[in-house]
Amino acid sequence: MIAATGHDQFAQKDYARLRRMGIETARDGVRWHLVERSPGRYDFSSLLPLVRAARDTGVQVIWDLCHYGWPEDIDIFRPQLIDRFAEYARAVARLIADETDEPPFFAPINEISFWSWAGGDTAHLDPYETGRGFELKTQLVRASLAAVDAIWSVSSRARIFHTDPAIHILPNPEKPEMRAEAEGCRMAQYQAWDMIAGQLWPQLGGDERYLDVLGVNYYPYNQWVHQGESVGRNSSLYRPFREILAEIHERYGRPILIAETGAQDDDRAPWLAYLGEEVRAALRQGIPIHGICLYPILDYPGWEDDRHCATGLWGFPDPHGERSLCAPLAREMERQMDLFRREPAARAVLDEFPAPEPEEEENERHAAF
Repeated sequence: MIAATGHDQFAQKDYARLRRMGIETARDGVRWHLVERSPGRYDFSSLLPLVRAARDTGVQVIWDLCHYGWPEDIDIFRPQLIDRFAEYARAVARLIADETDEPPFFAPINEISFWSWAGGDTAHLDPYETGRGFELKTQLVRASLAAVDAIWSVSSRARIFHTDPAIHILPNPEKPEMRAEAEGCRMAQYQAWDMIAGQLWPQLGGDERYLDVLGVNYYPYNQWVHQGESVGRNSSLYRPFREILAEIHERYGRPILIAETGAQDDDRAPWLAYLGEEVRAALRQGIPIHGICLYPILDYPGWEDDRHCATGLWGFPDPHGERSLCAPLAREMERQMDLFRREPAARAVLDEFPAPEPEEEENERHAAF
């Protein structure tokens, strides 16, 4: 996807575009399958240009270490996954530490719960299995925990983001006997975070200290009736996003980032307006939300059919790396940024998220968050 959008060629210009819009933080991906083409041997030629472009333009990047992909020689269900992923994470952390003095931000494994369902239950993504979703989930949690330890062995200041979709599933009124099943499916969205925190399956090695920042991914299609139709935000059944955020905060008490959100075509600006309103309402309730990530920031070719997905603030590049701007979304983004600047609750939350000092002991760092 990074190559398909031209971001690998034009990272410097892309990051500079962000800065001109007043955006100083971005999510971006480290492509494990390109970095580790053979076991234990790391080639950072695909990553270094992005790291240096971000550094030179002053953009803080939250680096995804594994976003649905891994080297082909690894069996994702075998113990080798944990060791290989930890050593790869350590190598990336060292590279970032060598290239910048800023505290690094990492998202070890993107969307563990969604990936487990899509790759382990419905055969929609790699590894294209069915009936192995929970097994895959425990594997990805083990690997994520090992990676966090490896990262912290290099940089105790590193901040860790664990991302997963926030969803809402309503019971089907035509199937009252399945009400408990519907609620069970809804609560399954928390399993990965519960495992990371050691609240579920503690034998995996989870602990509260690993649950640093929660990355909440939320799109227009994240609510539906169990075994039924999707529920749009114009429906009386739609649960306000602020209530979903309140439930997550009550459950974990951790800082939250809206780590992915967005819509397509003409829905882009209205959706961002809705998200901004809901996040400000949540902030006023004391929920510590530290940002909204429009994802992806660039248009991209569809996963399954290569169609032009017009979701971004900018389109595909021309031969010189210039991209067309989605003017309605740009106007709405500027409006939202102004509203957040003038929101006292937003300023107060950001003041509560300092980077830990280098001399702090690791146990003090964990206690602070």
